[in-house]
Amino acid sequence: MIDLKQFELWFVTGSQSLYGPAVLREVAAHSQEIAAALSASAAVPVRVVFKPVLTSPEAIAALCQEANTATACVGVVTWCHTFSPSKMWINGLRLLRKPVLHLHTQHNRDIPWSSIDMDFMNLNQAAHGDREHGFIMSRLRMNRKVVVGHWQEPSVQQRLGAWARAAAAWHDAQGARFARFGDNMREVAVTEGDKVAAQIRFGYGVNGYGVGDLVRCVNGVTDADIDRLTREYEQTYAMASDLRAGGARHASVREAARIELGLRAFLTAGDFKGFTDTFEDLHGLAQLPGIAVQRLMAEGYGFGAEGDWKTAALVRAMKVMASGLPGGTSFMEDYTYHFHPAGAKVLGAHMLEICPSIAAGQPSLQVHPLGIGGKADPVRLVFDTPAGPGLNASIVDLGNRFRLLVNEVDVVPAEVPMPKLPVARGVWVPRPNLETAAACWIHGGGAHHTGFSRALTREHLEDYAEIAGIECVMIGADATVYRIKQELRWNEMYYALSQGWNG
Repeated sequence: MIDLKQFELWFVTGSQSLYGPAVLREVAAHSQEIAAALSASAAVPVRVVFKPVLTSPEAIAALCQEANTATACVGVVTWCHTFSPSKMWINGLRLLRKPVLHLHTQHNRDIPWSSIDMDFMNLNQAAHGDREHGFIMSRLRMNRKVVVGHWQEPSVQQRLGAWARAAAAWHDAQGARFARFGDNMREVAVTEGDKVAAQIRFGYGVNGYGVGDLVRCVNGVTDADIDRLTREYEQTYAMASDLRAGGARHASVREAARIELGLRAFLTAGDFKGFTDTFEDLHGLAQLPGIAVQRLMAEGYGFGAEGDWKTAALVRAMKVMASGLPGGTSFMEDYTYHFHPAGAKVLGAHMLEICPSIAAGQPSLQVHPLGIGGKADPVRLVFDTPAGPGLNASIVDLGNRFRLLVNEVDVVPAEVPMPKLPVARGVWVPRPNLETAAACWIHGGGAHHTGFSRALTREHLEDYAEIAGIECVMIGADATVYRIKQELRWNEMYYALSQGWNG
């Protein structure tokens, strides 16, 4: 599982030596108090670490260089308690490679109306100190998040916490490795892409491996390990008697366990954070991996079917962002529609690979024919997804840039049970409605594969896109086809111009 408490945000306060040591001691004490409170907040999933108050260009540059190489630091939170002349920050901010959040707050919540004097005013100058600070980041064209409000307010802590999750996902992607077993599904366009451009933009690497490399690991699994894992299956999931030990179809379950153990061994040995496979390249495997993929995703691995490495990396990022939050996150696909006049809906599913972190209740372990791929009947977990808000997200390669599309949805119960559909599934109503959302998605070039989450909100994905410096298109309750088309056109012009703009 992914432990976000291993990560740190550095809380950095700007001031200047003009105010004298007594004021700077008070600034430091206030900053320590705020950092400690944010670190203790349930809304902030990482540790918040106070750093000494910065009052000179040299100190600022040194801290930014230190942050770049600190393995636990996922981002920097800046605040100017007093006035901090922004020219001091230029060299440091130009060096900084970690994400930045600008917290526009002040130590005191209220103005002390009856006692306020110039000493108080000189100490508590964030109202204009942070504007000087914000100017230089705008002048440097820096991507950052700005959060405004008193540091004790839950909404402020929640916004900072959302950004911390995005920063942790970005940190996790730097140097991450993703394995592709086989290529992508033949003749499919959207699962293709420029892996070099992705590594430059996102920091992760994608490489291909022959299915034979995986098969060697699968064939090396011992019967004792298979016995142990099949017992775990029986204790964890609902299973028909003929699938249990001694049953007529137990051999299929054992083969699925062998594949899971071999796949896990391969991923562990290579320190991979995600993977893809394809039903068109299964040479040496008896089944298309089903339950293996589902269980590995539940542990935090990213996955994309049919060679879709961009979605595998996105699912991993969403898993990191969602760590510790209720609701779950999965690879997903809009599979088929319900176009009833009383209310249009989407049935989301995939052939096998939906993560049980989004399951309502105990999943059922089942074996059924696949009807594609020409292999033995695969083992999969079957379940429904509980009702509630969620979202679908897709990253696509447009040739000159990457675009992240996000559609907010409301998961609803199926109108009637689906006993003959042998896959995990969810039913949802896209916001604002199916007709508008699907048209917006298609205009935006969104893929059929997505990362689906009932744990994340649009803010998490917006923050991730801002950190990555990629285009982000949000389709929510206020979306219209006209507005989204206009936004796409404006974005096209912006990204064409900005690539040749050096500031």
